[in-house]
Amino acid sequence: MPEAGLRLAQRLRSAAALAPMLFDENDPPAAAEARKNVASPAARSPKARSRDDSKRTEDGLPVRGFQTLLKDLAALTTNEARVGEQTLPMLATPTPVQQRALQLLQVSGGV
Repeated sequence: MPEAGLRLAQRLRSAAALAPMLFDENDPPAAAEARKNVASPAARSPKARSRDDSKRTEDGLPVRGFQTLLKDLAALTTNEARVGEQTLPMLATPTPVQQRALQLLQVSGGV
């Protein structure tokens, strides 16, 4: 059971880090300010509404759902390069979407 809790915590941290690339709200204070009162429906921040309308992030990349972004990251492959008798692992060149996600997750994009 502790392993499942750890996976959930990692997923939540990942989703929070990737929020600028997702349809999720990533500016709760601005969203709270846009809400008229506590009885009114939740409001989206201007940044989130902009992403919703344009389907693009601030840096021009397509906005994704969390599961779609995970599928994009899963497509990043490790290849083997042979130099003489030695075989070296090499990470394929990430797409711009993969590269930005790796930056937000603070993960190196190379081997």
